[in-house]
Amino acid sequence: MMLCLRLLRGLSLVGMVLSGLAFGVAIGGIATADRAWAQGASSIVVEGNRRVEADTIRSYFRPGPSGRLDAASIDDGFKALYATGLFSDVRVTPSGGRLVVTVVESPVLNRVAFEGNKKLKDEQISSEVQSKPRGTFSRPQVQADVQRIVDIYRRNGRFDVSVNPKVIELPNNRVDLVFEVNEGNKTGVRKIEFIGNSSYSATRLRDEIKTSETIPFFGFLQTADIYDPDRIEADRDLLRRFYLKKGYADVRIVSAVAVFDPERKGFTVTFTVDEGQRYRFGKVEIVSNVPAVDANTLYARLRASGGAVYNAEATEKSVENLSIEVARRGYPFAVVRPRGDRDSANARINISFVIEEGPRVYIERINIRGNTRTRDYVIRREFDIAEGDAYNRALIDRAERRLKNLNYFKVVKISNETGSASDRVVINVDLEEQSTGEFSITGGYSTADGFLAEVSVAERNLLGHGQYAKASVQYGQRARGFELSYAEPYFLGNRILVGVDIFARETLASTYYSYNNKTFGGGLRAGFQLTEEISFLARYSAYQQEITLPNYLNNCIYSPNAPINGGGGVNQSSEALLNGTIVNGQIYNNCYSDGESGLAVRRELSAGAALVSLVGYTAAYSTLDNNRNPTSGIYLEFKQDFAGVGGDVNFIRTTGNLRSYYEVFSDVVAVVHLQGGHIGSWGDKSLRFLDHFQMGPNLVRGFAPAGIGPRDLSSSAKDALGGSMYWGASVEAQAPIPFLPRDVGLKGALFADAGSLWDYRGPTSWDVTGETVSGCVATSCPIDNGMNVRASVGAGLIWNSPFGPLRFDYSIPLMKQSQDIVQQFRFGGGTKF
Repeated sequence: MMLCLRLLRGLSLVGMVLSGLAFGVAIGGIATADRAWAQGASSIVVEGNRRVEADTIRSYFRPGPSGRLDAASIDDGFKALYATGLFSDVRVTPSGGRLVVTVVESPVLNRVAFEGNKKLKDEQISSEVQSKPRGTFSRPQVQADVQRIVDIYRRNGRFDVSVNPKVIELPNNRVDLVFEVNEGNKTGVRKIEFIGNSSYSATRLRDEIKTSETIPFFGFLQTADIYDPDRIEADRDLLRRFYLKKGYADVRIVSAVAVFDPERKGFTVTFTVDEGQRYRFGKVEIVSNVPAVDANTLYARLRASGGAVYNAEATEKSVENLSIEVARRGYPFAVVRPRGDRDSANARINISFVIEEGPRVYIERINIRGNTRTRDYVIRREFDIAEGDAYNRALIDRAERRLKNLNYFKVVKISNETGSASDRVVINVDLEEQSTGEFSITGGYSTADGFLAEVSVAERNLLGHGQYAKASVQYGQRARGFELSYAEPYFLGNRILVGVDIFARETLASTYYSYNNKTFGGGLRAGFQLTEEISFLARYSAYQQEITLPNYLNNCIYSPNAPINGGGGVNQSSEALLNGTIVNGQIYNNCYSDGESGLAVRRELSAGAALVSLVGYTAAYSTLDNNRNPTSGIYLEFKQDFAGVGGDVNFIRTTGNLRSYYEVFSDVVAVVHLQGGHIGSWGDKSLRFLDHFQMGPNLVRGFAPAGIGPRDLSSSAKDALGGSMYWGASVEAQAPIPFLPRDVGLKGALFADAGSLWDYRGPTSWDVTGETVSGCVATSCPIDNGMNVRASVGAGLIWNSPFGPLRFDYSIPLMKQSQDIVQQFRFGGGTKF
């Protein structure tokens, strides 16, 4: 080509003639260069490859901008080839116009094993590392895997961990990779300190965070004492929300610093708090900029009220309630924005809830991610909105709260991203599943039931469908039985819980009851939420009751006309039964000497098994801040049962319960409990003594089960007859035990109880011959049938143990009746106070 150009410059006279020839030669020169590149590609010689094709290696070396392999393109190809991790060594050398690429292929991983790991299973570690069997051995990747294993152990609180990778060479360029793990000791949080807190003690603030201090001898009970940076960051948010709920609108959690203490072999975590001043709500108003929405009709939806302590949660709930109500009125795009005006001088925050027309944005798609077990529809039904609906942030926040309350997931996070158009939004729901099944074998002792063992299997999310199922068997010294339960929280796609229960229970005679009581049956229930605070549950139950007695408690026959000692005279005194009576040839001599059950009990015994068929309902109102461990709010419950829908028993039973929680001081929660009930017969059937209320420590602590109320003095066992009416009032103060972490679950309590059980309306006389007689030998003689008050004071220890909630109470009765049965110490499961 260069020769042609020189000829063109030298022979200008024939330039026009040769111009076509020059053009043709130029085209031919470019084609020649392309052929030269093709020949250069084939001249790249690959050496040392065994598994990787030579053409695959050549493809990494591409010509540069000049169309030729230059130094830059060779360098790029070398780096790209090495970065694949397929080769432990790559060398590129020119040789006689050729490019020689010599490679040493990385070995193949034959096996990846872990040794020395006891606290973490192989499966947990192998899921995190990138080195896999039949993959390529790469030293950088192995080092990265070592760091991943260290991070796993550190997340589990073991900062002394060390990992040593060991490579065992095998034939045919294969290796075994073994990670030798020295787990070290658990690195816990030895101390949690707070700086800047003046309104709440360090003990109170420790109760609000998830991280806890490691306490000697209690480590096996603790789970949150392991140092975890992510958990401590979450604790900062928990502290901030706690202060915002208590009125500290200016609060800042300045820092959360963890320092390793070599002497204590653990971390000291220090939270620095800037509390600011405490505010109250000032003027609370609703401003509607939507013409068709009358603000005056929305005030009932507010949770914030003027004069009350400022509460950020109440503000959020008010926004949510207003958004839902406005959407129901036909304005789904309306936005409710709270606007606060701080009055620092008077410590007041004036809140205006402004309702405005928001942008018309629709939900394009809801993506559910991370639910490996739970079905999509179980998650989607917690949303009050669906794809295609108007986007409403308040409803999204409500769905997130509902998903967290399901307790199916360890992590719930909802985020948004822009959709396919400016008025479209995509909602992403990211989840991390957690175990929802429970299998427990428990044993214990209670003063009411004696020694008791229970085996139970429960599943909160049955087969990922969101259903609840439980089967349990109890066997104890004085109580035994079984229970089967199943509940569907969304019956036919509606937010209605429907459940079925089958149960059986047998209570044996004890110092509290002279008879054995067998009950078995089943029930159906259906409930729903009217609002976030009000719930309603309807139920139907059918069960059979039967009592039995040992013969020695049922061997006296009462008849005023029974002949004495076989003579023809008539017994004029029922007292003669104590000195010997012959009835139908059988001698009843001192039949009371071995004990005798009361007439009301034996009358139920003669009647045989009775079927109770009833319908009922429960209406409940709750504003508790925490259902498991409340510190504020009230819980009000009203129940009614109507027996006589078939069966052998007619009664109407009504009960009410009110529990109120209030934080009097930091760490001290006051609990007020009021309760009452009434039962009465209807139709032509009278009340059985089994239908009456039986009260003891469930009404006034310090008394035995069935230890108060009307009793039958004609029986040697002094059987409790129960009452048709009762009332009770209790005041209790609960506080955590100082110097013990929250994980231990110990709280102390001081309490005072008062109450009464009275008005027995069951049978009081009975004669086997059909004749009614009087006198305390032949009849039940209830005493203390009036409304006599019992009262007690005491102290208790509440333990939320790994074996279930336990409670220990010691009570001193202050007011009692002579026939009452006192039980000052009581130990048992954690029934609601």
